[in-house]
Amino acid sequence: MAQESDNSTIKSCCSTQRSSIVVAPKGLKLKAEVKAATAEPANADTAGMVYIPGGSFLMGTSDKEGFPADGEGPVHAVTVNSFYMDECAVTNEQFGRFIAATGYVTEAQQFGWSYVFHLFVPEAVAAKVKTVPQSAPWWYPIEGADWNHPEGPDSHMEGREDHPVIHVSWNDAMAYCKWAGRRLPTEAEWEYAGRGGLVQKRYPWGDELKQGGEHNCNIWQGKFPVKNHASDGYLGTAPVKSFRPNGFGLYNMAGNVWEWCSDWFSSTYYQSGENDNPAGPRTGEGRVMRGGSYLCHSSYCNRYRVAARSKNTPDSSTGNCGFRTVLSAPQ
Repeated sequence: MAQESDNSTIKSCCSTQRSSIVVAPKGLKLKAEVKAATAEPANADTAGMVYIPGGSFLMGTSDKEGFPADGEGPVHAVTVNSFYMDECAVTNEQFGRFIAATGYVTEAQQFGWSYVFHLFVPEAVAAKVKTVPQSAPWWYPIEGADWNHPEGPDSHMEGREDHPVIHVSWNDAMAYCKWAGRRLPTEAEWEYAGRGGLVQKRYPWGDELKQGGEHNCNIWQGKFPVKNHASDGYLGTAPVKSFRPNGFGLYNMAGNVWEWCSDWFSSTYYQSGENDNPAGPRTGEGRVMRGGSYLCHSSYCNRYRVAARSKNTPDSSTGNCGFRTVLSAPQ
């Protein structure tokens, strides 16, 4: 099986770019990229959301477990206004209502394929895969994989209605936000909310991965990427209300699925960015993703820490990336 080169300079097991494999087929007319917005459309409501009181916090980390190349530091004081955030990632059921109401076609459906983790690909299908990303050969580009067929055309999401929707690009998430009258969180809002009121802790619940011997999140246990013991109860995605919520009442802010943010990614932004409601760089090549996923493991992609960052191109989709929405609160 050939491995196509990936120009990404940031080591990440939990994401790989669509452009690592192919370019858009001839004749495919992708929709124009939806621009990130911080102002909400009218008639938005706060159903299923929790109120996050604004304030100042220490963003970033100097943790020895961090990845300096990701730009996780320096630690700096940031202020965010009050906002509402989904208590959970957007579910398959919620995304399905959006599709039914709008007829929207996701980018994975337009391209005709999406990335599926190799252990979830049937042997007969895997045998037909000829090319994988060099930096992440565990991701297989599977024809017919999309939000409604997570492992390919012969799979379905029945029984996973309360799991986070996956195989959605940043552009798809923005389209959902426009329909729902909401927006994606800024990276600063996401980290502030993810910390749940704690100061400079490694995880949304504290500094220890387990509390009382109990799992707090859905991540990889075992030898990545060949064996997952699933001692947390899940091989793939978990229901969105699995595990205890953080101090703000938000579920699964670590592990399960990566979550898109509105910002462009820059590994140097913390050094020169704004400190009052920062919205990220004005331009970039990849959008920020936060929270880590069920594939994150301490031996390789230790990015389920609350300060950890990653990125992907706005048209990319994988089997471990979703999103949640926010809404600005009256100030």
